Amino acid sequence: MKVQRLSYAGFTLLETLIALVVLSVGVLSLAAMLANGMISMHESQDSYIAQQKATEAIESIFTARDLSQTSWIQINNTASGGIFLAGPQPLCDPGPDAIIGTVDDNCAIPDAIIMPGPDGILGTGDDVRVPLANFTRTIAIVPDAVTPNLKDITVTVTYTSGTFRRSYRVTALISQFS
Repeated sequence: MKVQRLSYAGFTLLETLIALVVLSVGVLSLAAMLANGMISMHESQDSYIAQQKATEAIESIFTARDLSQTSWIQINNTASGGIFLAGPQPLCDPGPDAIIGTVDDNCAIPDAIIMPGPDGILGTGDDVRVPLANFTRTIAIVPDAVTPNLKDITVTVTYTSGTFRRSYRVTALISQFS
């Protein structure tokens, strides 16, 4: 008489549980990567705005010099007899002189970016004004120690992104002569 062996094919409960754990770890890793990507995307927008606002301040100072809107002596912080506010300042409307970061800035009108409204077209009546309330700008102007006709300008834009405080800094030299 021939003995027949029974063969059980398939997965055991233990193998199924191990496969579920491995799959769960993979799915959770992908979810964490997606969350980090979303955070990074938001931070890159804020970083770009900070870069533009710092560069805008430097360009404003150079333009004021080139158009003779200010004298060489006025291109200083207020503590040194100049027109530029010291310390962190909110981003405001540049005021009547159109020079960013000066004593006549109008902070009743905070700086903002304009985003397209529901129609998706910029420049129409439904555009959305997003104030830049979480940004501050510091303009530091220091006479160059070696050359009296040069000044070091450092513009630092600081912003809060989530729970982190970040800064973007631009440094330039400006000469008395355009």
